Amino acid sequence: MRGRNPYLAAGEARRPTRPYTITVRHPPGPDSPGDTVIFVDPEHLSNGDHGLVGSVLGQALAAGVEIEHSCGGVLACSTCHVYVTAGGKSCGEASEEEEDMIDGAPAVRSTSRLACQCVPDGSSDIVVDVPAWNRNAVKEGH
Repeated sequence: MRGRNPYLAAGEARRPTRPYTITVRHPPGPDSPGDTVIFVDPEHLSNGDHGLVGSVLGQALAAGVEIEHSCGGVLACSTCHVYVTAGGKSCGEASEEEEDMIDGAPAVRSTSRLACQCVPDGSSDIVVDVPAWNRNAVKEGH
């Protein structure tokens, strides 16, 4: 399905035209990987195996940075819920379907997005915080 839920209308995200960075901040703790900065080259975006092409989730996974995602990035859950704490305007607006799915996540904020649907356009660097509670009991690939 590659980032698309076949039961929802397909929207198009603006793709980046210049390089930018995604800083993924995980909560502190003994198992925390800490902060990771991902350099994104618009010529080599994630191919959409996990979320929309160029999504925060896809770019993070391609760089070896884990963000929980039960549905494989097809907008069918809210386990990849993150907070875009800087550069959020470069991500465009969330679709109505994404907002509906976010409503089911705990601790929703005005900066909440689903990493599988959030595609930065490259107009600025972004910072993404992974909530401390975002621990999924079901792991893909296991």
